[in-house]
Amino acid sequence: MSAALPFISTMTGSLDAKGRVCIPAAFRDVLTAQNTAGVYILPSFSEKALEGFGDELLQFFHQQTASLDPFFTPLHDDKVFAVLSMAQLLPRDENGRVRLPDEMIAHAGLTERVTFVGMGRKFQIWDSARFAAYQTERLKSALATRNAGERT
Repeated sequence: MSAALPFISTMTGSLDAKGRVCIPAAFRDVLTAQNTAGVYILPSFSEKALEGFGDELLQFFHQQTASLDPFFTPLHDDKVFAVLSMAQLLPRDENGRVRLPDEMIAHAGLTERVTFVGMGRKFQIWDSARFAAYQTERLKSALATRNAGERT
């Protein structure tokens, strides 16, 4: 597997009345480099946000779970249920827009303004108002981790 470009940066966009968002151009470039026909989206199982990714992360996940017995390992079922059963491959139109399923919009509480958050091999889509509070929390956590590291 080649080392693909990471999803980086934080960008704001909008959710239109038809439930469409425009995937940022830099993120579309990463997806295209991975030969992803669209974008994989799933509801985050740990946050009120959506997870987006391309073929590289899907293949990595598949390789990681392939070593688990699919019939007798509860860990296998937990992982694949949380990711594979919930993910959808959404096609992108010529303008880079995808139509988010209504249940995903509801899960993430998306309103008119959305924030795309690059996270390396994946990205997240947040409601912009909710993301502001999450960003503050994550930065505090990062600072606490840094400060704890200085003491060791």
